[in-house]
Amino acid sequence: MLAQAVGYSQTAFGRAEEDGFADLATRASRGALDAAGVEPEAVQALFLGTYAGLALGGQGFPAAVVAARLGLGRVPATTLEGACASGSLAFHQAVAAVEAGVHDVVLVVGAEKMTSASTAEVTKMLASASDIASDSYRAGLTFPGFFALLARRYLYDYGVDAELLADVSVKNRDHGSRNPYAHFQTPVTRDEALGARPIAEPLRLFDCSPISDGAAAIVVASKEWASAHGTERPVDVLAAAQASGPVSAEELESFVSLPAVVVAAEKAFTTARLTPNEIDVAEVHDCFTIAEWIATEDLGFFKRGEAAAATADGATRVEGGLRPINPSGGLLAKGHPVGATGVAQLIEIIRQIRGESYNQVAGAELGLAHNVGGTGGLAAITVLGRG
Repeated sequence: MLAQAVGYSQTAFGRAEEDGFADLATRASRGALDAAGVEPEAVQALFLGTYAGLALGGQGFPAAVVAARLGLGRVPATTLEGACASGSLAFHQAVAAVEAGVHDVVLVVGAEKMTSASTAEVTKMLASASDIASDSYRAGLTFPGFFALLARRYLYDYGVDAELLADVSVKNRDHGSRNPYAHFQTPVTRDEALGARPIAEPLRLFDCSPISDGAAAIVVASKEWASAHGTERPVDVLAAAQASGPVSAEELESFVSLPAVVVAAEKAFTTARLTPNEIDVAEVHDCFTIAEWIATEDLGFFKRGEAAAATADGATRVEGGLRPINPSGGLLAKGHPVGATGVAQLIEIIRQIRGESYNQVAGAELGLAHNVGGTGGLAAITVLGRG
């Protein structure tokens, strides 16, 4: 049974001063139900992705809380946690339930409330998305530090100038400037990116995604249900693949590739019966600038060591690029409310396929979302196509 995305909604990403976790999740969910033309009583299950809800906001049991606020009755409500890929896991579980014939209509929501905590608290919480008994964790390796290690190795292995990292942040901030939901909607120049304060050598401020609040939701339904209810412009789920990988820095065999991404991507392309060259647009997990280069190479969009030059040449831009990457602005500009990130990536791909993005890739019919948890301990790859 084919699963389709039939409606979506999201809140603005950024600093939500007045809203708590459940407020954000509920607002996005209601918007998605309205967009899909689905009444709450028609929803048969809810899957919610979040990582920091309890650690930062004190809200345990989040799926049940959101289901109650929405008036979903006695439907099963399940919370999924996979670090930064929590939202994608919620979507994948919804797709699996629909494809198995267990449910016809499922609500997916990803949400996070992070800005009420200090930077130190958020950094410590994110660092726990690794093996806390590992030597690297006990030595104090944070995620900026981890991705700085990847960046240094990439630059060394491929003889790339560190200044080229700025091209990723400049491109994504430019894309994000046209995204009304983005945390940052102001472009930055290359000089500004290169002159920003250092975070973890060679990464500077604009090389790092921000701490954000936000929520995003999608209604997933069977093709039969969508057809019977006259759903307009449904988007097919062609593949939803997941794989596991190293959960600490010392377990990595290479610092220029995340094996979970490679495995999940191979599964996704095989299931969808597609090749990387057939993908029209992609949202990838650019938690740091180096992560975009490594992702696009792991996905097979570029050969090893060529992503830096491709970015510098404009190949990943929406305007005139041969391989548009992160038209939403990516995590660098759109923001990174952890549990919402994977769902928001999928929403951007849905927008692109339906031809309604604020940063539209002309003729986009096939799109891919790439979402990573932790140090590559989890990778979720989703391929969507025109329904």
